[in-house]
Amino acid sequence: MRIEFDRDTCTGMFQCTAEWEAFEENRDDGKADLAGSEEADEDVFVREIPEDAEFDAKMAARVCPVDAIAVYDDDGERLIP
Repeated sequence: MRIEFDRDTCTGMFQCTAEWEAFEENRDDGKADLAGSEEADEDVFVREIPEDAEFDAKMAARVCPVDAIAVYDDDGERLIP
């Protein structure tokens, strides 16, 4: 399972940071950061989700008010949002 974070879309509400510790507040930029991620495209960051963090990662995606976070299964099917 992997997570994709569109940092450009992020509005800095930081709701994701309360759900999964991989999301960190970056108050200087007014955006969240996804720790351990790689930039796949301009301002789009991806990383694998550890098996024990799948629930938290999905919750982070669900609470994002601007749908900047997507979760994909191992087959590449988008699960959330």
